[in-house]
Amino acid sequence: MSQLAHLQLLARYNAWMNDKLYTAASLLSAQALNEDRGAFFPSILATLNHIAVGDIIWLKRFAEHPACAELRKAMGDLQQPAALDQLLFDTLAPLQALRSRLDGHISDWVAALTEQDLVHGLAYRSMKGVPAHRPYASLMLHFFNHQTHHRGQASTLLYQAGQDVGVTDLLALIPDLNPR
Repeated sequence: MSQLAHLQLLARYNAWMNDKLYTAASLLSAQALNEDRGAFFPSILATLNHIAVGDIIWLKRFAEHPACAELRKAMGDLQQPAALDQLLFDTLAPLQALRSRLDGHISDWVAALTEQDLVHGLAYRSMKGVPAHRPYASLMLHFFNHQTHHRGQASTLLYQAGQDVGVTDLLALIPDLNPR
């Protein structure tokens, strides 16, 4: 499997898992979603907001790639978050709508990339203003890993609130080479 095919698999996994998380979260009350559960981002809603914040920050950076004019256009109307713990929305419905939109942009962006696009370097500034220049494909891996890390936290918080999201393994999306 090529590097691009792996990233496309991660984009599919991202959308699949986000759908599972938001379906489970939608079964909880506003109080349960906002309850401080002692996590790094204290509540389920705060954790889901952080994932969206991280995605916006990185998608805006990725959109600067010369081959990503469509992503740049798609992200143009979204404000740059001011902080990693910023609450974009204090209720689930508008956050879920944003999540769906972001997942569509991620899928479209990754589908439009070529293997050659992945060798591009990306210069950007951290949230603290520190300049960096790193390989595009490696930053994409970080992007997907960041989502997975915090979705794992959200899955745990949802489970503690009585909602099991079910199977979360990437393995569920990897085709079996020896189908029965």
